[in-house]
Amino acid sequence: MANETEQFKKRIHELSETSYTNSQYLFTDFLNEAELSDVLSIAGNASEEISTGKTVICSAFPSGITIYGGHTMSTRCMIRFGSEEAFAYDEPFPISIVHIFPRLAKFADTFTHRDFLGAILNLGIDRKVTGDILTDGTQAWLFAEEKMAKFIKDNLDQVKHTHIICEIVDDIPKEMQVHTEHLEFQVQSERIDAIAAQIVKLSRSKVLELFRTQKIFVNGRTMENPSFQPKSGDMISIRGFGKVRYLGTTRLTRKGKCNIAIEKFI
Repeated sequence: MANETEQFKKRIHELSETSYTNSQYLFTDFLNEAELSDVLSIAGNASEEISTGKTVICSAFPSGITIYGGHTMSTRCMIRFGSEEAFAYDEPFPISIVHIFPRLAKFADTFTHRDFLGAILNLGIDRKVTGDILTDGTQAWLFAEEKMAKFIKDNLDQVKHTHIICEIVDDIPKEMQVHTEHLEFQVQSERIDAIAAQIVKLSRSKVLELFRTQKIFVNGRTMENPSFQPKSGDMISIRGFGKVRYLGTTRLTRKGKCNIAIEKFI
């Protein structure tokens, strides 16, 4: 695993250097949370600003770097190397949205994220060319690389037992956009077990059981160390309870407790 991570980071460095040397925009495939975390670890002090989706020029990425997945709260994202400031022109992310819906809604199955993903991967598609899938149980909106979006549109015709239609659209409906709630609360320390206990409203002892059963993830990686201290921008997922973005400490109390902030996905 460590060797794979180092190879991945080496590839990121190579793309950044090529972009800078050739004054050329370059894009990765869609990356998962763990891979995005590895990219941010390269950026050092600039990582927090990069994680917000801003285009940032820094020593690690001299032509600029931007993270984007097609919508504001994307979990799976592309990396774009290059910037308008460095190249004097802009180039959009090659991401399209595929709307997937039943031919006859009256006779359609109900669907899960897994149903849509399984049908898409059964076309022989690599997961890395597709981003998030947003679904309301009756239809879905898939973010995909432009070239692959057309292939999916032309070839995906069934999910479960339901015949479906695919259309490439410009945006997702307002009701499907991911929303967040800003929350602040007090914890004894910035340890992940203390933060998780506040998120799920359980005792620390019951939270330790979540660690033991591998139900807590940070940036897509299983977290088994309850004393781990997340950094601002880290994504914390707790199976069965949802996902939050950790925003860090807002202030310390006189008694040494931490007031922390999170963005809860709702």
